[in-house]
Amino acid sequence: MQNIEHLCAQTVTISKAIGNWIVTEREQFSLQSTEEKSFNNLVSYVDKSSEKRFTKELLALLPNSGILGEEGTSINLDADYIWIVDPLDGTTNFVHGIPAYCTSVALQYKKETILGVVYEPNSKECFYAWKDGGAYLNSKKIQVSSSKNLNQTLLATGFPYDDFDRMKNYLEVLQYFMQTTRGIRRIGAAALDLSYVACGRFDAFYEYALQPWDVAAGSFIVQEAGGKVSDFKNEDNFIFGTDIIASNATLHKVVQEKIFKLF
Repeated sequence: MQNIEHLCAQTVTISKAIGNWIVTEREQFSLQSTEEKSFNNLVSYVDKSSEKRFTKELLALLPNSGILGEEGTSINLDADYIWIVDPLDGTTNFVHGIPAYCTSVALQYKKETILGVVYEPNSKECFYAWKDGGAYLNSKKIQVSSSKNLNQTLLATGFPYDDFDRMKNYLEVLQYFMQTTRGIRRIGAAALDLSYVACGRFDAFYEYALQPWDVAAGSFIVQEAGGKVSDFKNEDNFIFGTDIIASNATLHKVVQEKIFKLF
């Protein structure tokens, strides 16, 4: 196996360069540059150009690896090493000038995630982790919160934007947590939500109808920060499944059981 810590450091360098370019492009960005892949699912030339840059640089970093990217990149997916890339998580925020978006890169070896990097270029915050190496924010080691009771927690979620089949269930969960926690936030970028769980800003995050590139890096960072991640059934199908819960280990059962009951 490759030197994962070294790979992670190089991935951080690539992510920062591309993320900083994204911020520069936002200064001259026009809404006319936006397309709609599907209902409420936006994409711009910035997303596509970023994915091309990630593809080129990650394949150069790790020859013979594969790439799975949000904007359609699908290369060598039977390789041992597979990069899972969201070149711009939070595109709607980006398009509307809201400075809450990031790049997200994970690397899997034989289907096991071994590193994750999430870079938020507006705040210059880089969250990263490699297998058995812990989790970091700008070189400082991080860990999930130590909250034990729901009434002391701040939760994060995402609103469904095109899959409304479970809206009634979602609203029941939302109502319950609104009444039993300090509050719920919706940033609009799942990779950031997960990173904020990893460093203890949020105590838990849950959402459904996500894609692998939304969660692969952030969920791994949570795990390396001492947190627990599962799907709504409390199983491990949260990267290629349809839903995810991330929290500290103490709260996870309480949050998961309530969501599972209402969903």
